[in-house]
Amino acid sequence: MSAGVKLELLGLIDDAVGQGWSHARACRVLDLADVRAHRWRQRLRATGSLEDGDPGGGAVHSILEWEEQAILDLIETWGPVDRSHRKIAHRGSYTGTVFVSPSTVLRVALKHQVRLPGEPFRPRPVAMPFPQIPWEKNRIWIWDATHFTRAKRVAYAIVDVVTRYWIGYLLTSEQTSTQAQLLFAQALEDQDLLDADGLAPSVEDGGLPILIAWSDNGTEMTAIDTRQFMAIMAITQHHGRPGTPTDQAHIESFFSHLKGERPLLEAISDPAVLDSELARAREEYNKIRLHASIGYVTPDDEHSGRGPGIRRARAAGLRRAREERIKQNRKNRPQR
Repeated sequence: MSAGVKLELLGLIDDAVGQGWSHARACRVLDLADVRAHRWRQRLRATGSLEDGDPGGGAVHSILEWEEQAILDLIETWGPVDRSHRKIAHRGSYTGTVFVSPSTVLRVALKHQVRLPGEPFRPRPVAMPFPQIPWEKNRIWIWDATHFTRAKRVAYAIVDVVTRYWIGYLLTSEQTSTQAQLLFAQALEDQDLLDADGLAPSVEDGGLPILIAWSDNGTEMTAIDTRQFMAIMAITQHHGRPGTPTDQAHIESFFSHLKGERPLLEAISDPAVLDSELARAREEYNKIRLHASIGYVTPDDEHSGRGPGIRRARAAGLRRAREERIKQNRKNRPQR
């Protein structure tokens, strides 16, 4: 509040007091504390002014001049290497030069208009086009591995993207192309996709691949031996972008549910027990657990072709139940 406004308020109070008002009543009408008005009068008598003085003082923990210069020297020397104010602050303590917080480094840089390079922009890799293939079961398989550290084992799993059916798994202690070949050989045999000679047909009549194996860029997934095996089995590989796990969201979500709903799996240290528990989990996942992304039927229902009929039956049942409720409520409506 300016000195002029304060003088105007004191003048209004004096006029009101001169007309018989009490000092406290006049201050209350002006929404001014009575004690503040008296302090203004005391300051006016003592200094002859109501101007607010400089508050003075400063933060007792503010950085010293040599520390500010040390920060600027650090930015000049290490800026191209560390690139951010956070690393510069830790660089100061690492070298024993100056001990300040990252926010202090940032304030000094802004004060002196010093621009740090910052982290370089890394554009996300362009996604590879997905191969053309019919949207039906046993056409798109997604696979990956997850670790069970207590048992010192790695579990590979294959899931059908269309039906969410857990095709198969392989519990192993190694991650090589041999495990990948064994996993797919067992899965193809389980789904009866091999001919009498144990081989898959080369291509469809339209030249489309028989099956797509969707995965990330793990070494066993991109190995030459794995690619050759997939080619022999008429399987086309599709890899997500490096550093982009959301490209394989189906299998990441699968493993998240598998471990999240069965925390005991990560506490098992016996590989044989873990193998039996995974087999039981697969049976429950495929035949008991309702899956939201396929309309709340089991993956086994969807994989075997019963899913559409179950969903239609539920829709019809909801309609019949609604009609029956309306019929009964109208029939039993109380008379007014």
